[in-house]
Amino acid sequence: MSGLGLASIMATPLNFDSDDPFDLQQGRVTVRTVWVYDKPTIEAAKVKLLQRDAVFNLTNTAVTEDIDSHNRIWYQVNNEGYVPSGNIQPVRTTFSQPYVGNIPIEGLLAEVCVPYSDAFTEPSTESEVGYRIYYETIHWVKALVAGKTDGQPWYQIRDDKWDELYYVRAEHLRILTPEELAPISPEVPMKDKKIVVRLEQQIVTAYENNIPVFSVPVSTGARLRSGTYTTPSGNFITYYKRPSRHMAAGDIAASGFDLPGVPWVQYVTKSGISFHGTFWHNDYGRPRSHGCINMTCSAAKWLFLWSSPSVPFNKEFSYGQVGTKVEVIE
Repeated sequence: MSGLGLASIMATPLNFDSDDPFDLQQGRVTVRTVWVYDKPTIEAAKVKLLQRDAVFNLTNTAVTEDIDSHNRIWYQVNNEGYVPSGNIQPVRTTFSQPYVGNIPIEGLLAEVCVPYSDAFTEPSTESEVGYRIYYETIHWVKALVAGKTDGQPWYQIRDDKWDELYYVRAEHLRILTPEELAPISPEVPMKDKKIVVRLEQQIVTAYENNIPVFSVPVSTGARLRSGTYTTPSGNFITYYKRPSRHMAAGDIAASGFDLPGVPWVQYVTKSGISFHGTFWHNDYGRPRSHGCINMTCSAAKWLFLWSSPSVPFNKEFSYGQVGTKVEVIE
């Protein structure tokens, strides 16, 4: 469903008035393949195989009876069967209207609002694909241009790691507003805010005046094929924050990664350990990272807007010797 293909397949009119919590809810496969089973257990019969980036209607959830399973949540696929939720990113398809107004020279932040979109080297689906970008990842929009072959609106986006420019269908990106990016509870002094990461429980909790105001499951450093990665314990601060970062390292075939648009990044060590949104798995509550604290994109956004220092609107980063206190405990 690259380029215009996604638009043609997903062109059904959207209805946001439904009371069904699963209306418009979809799932995207984040790994090479996953099996669909006729019941929410790996002991059940296999129905069909889904490939990476397959998008399906997420019609219900279920809890497996396997009490020894780490992640007992399963998703129902098109009312046809069930898949374990750990390698399924919950997504939606919500096309966006092109931005009206002048895009400043520093650019505007935008969020991918479809399951995925291909970023081309030119504003044309006939050009080379540079990267595939995924739901809720964040990118810098530098310009609005007309497509070379279709005349439709495309956004020019900048890759912050390689300083390259790519082009994405404008309807696949939602421009973020200053109101949406306003700090959360700015009236609470920085000294009264604290983030606690509990490695054994795989939970992050935010506190105001020692009262928990936010808590989510996360994934921290794990033993992977390329080695053992740890999230260091100790006391830190969120001294370096970026709303978007292209993260890449190592051999992709051996637990390396190349991930453009990683959202809501808060570094706590100079070696690169950070809180950030995660779109390549949905398996929180157990170690699974190269040392960072993996969170859902929405959870990472909340923590990013709540912590200090605030990143000014449409600025690429904030860096300094101040930040919200972070305690990482075993």
